[in-house]
Amino acid sequence: MKALYFAWVRERVGKAEEEFDPPAGVTTVGDLIAWLSERGENYAHAFDQPLAVRAALDRVHARGDAPIAGVKEVAFFPPMTGG
Repeated sequence: MKALYFAWVRERVGKAEEEFDPPAGVTTVGDLIAWLSERGENYAHAFDQPLAVRAALDRVHARGDAPIAGVKEVAFFPPMTGG
């Protein structure tokens, strides 16, 4: 799975993208955020407020309970506003 990080999530993680294979028990976006939070201080800081982070699975916005099985790309970004 490829992960893309945008805006302050990218700044806190310290990279724009990476590839990983989450463990079998990681089945939803929420599980993925929790797993990433355990990967180091920078990830913990990036995901310290999981409800403030939005996700997209294969370029489609997804909620925390969305399954990640078969997903090729997940993107994490802060809430956006338009004007």
